[in-house]
Amino acid sequence: MSFQILPVTSAADLDAVRALCWDYRQVLIDNNPVDLEITERFYPVPKYETLMAGLAQEHARPKGIILLARDTTGLPAGCGMSHALDAHTSEIKRVFVPESHRGQGIAAHLCTALVDQAREDGFTRVVLDTSTHLPAAKHLYDKLGFARRGPYQPMPEDLLPHLLFFEKSLTA
Repeated sequence: MSFQILPVTSAADLDAVRALCWDYRQVLIDNNPVDLEITERFYPVPKYETLMAGLAQEHARPKGIILLARDTTGLPAGCGMSHALDAHTSEIKRVFVPESHRGQGIAAHLCTALVDQAREDGFTRVVLDTSTHLPAAKHLYDKLGFARRGPYQPMPEDLLPHLLFFEKSLTA
């Protein structure tokens, strides 16, 4: 493996994740007009700044985690995080690998580590969502055994055709 995935434990790691999250936001904005609209609607800059400032608290152990992938030179190579939606459900958020590090399996390893952590924390299911305009994400979640499902939180009807929702049971 030409990368390492570890929980975020330092301010430098958290800063690296924040930078990756801002890059991810920009990728969504640049992806197409629909993803631009969704991103601006759910995460306008002031709201995203607040979210990034509170990232460590929202995804804090024991019911959440932030993971950072680094390549062999120490450069950030991806991130992903999870947090509790309720006592039984963990939600995976912001799995992102910059273009420079894609094709190495980093996103799959991040997702697997997030699912394993959710199981260890006692959750019985993991949920996530993605844009219909991100085919690599759809393929990844299908490949990892996530099942397609309807929205798991209230969602504006006009956005539903542009979003996919997934769930993975953590029980035998």
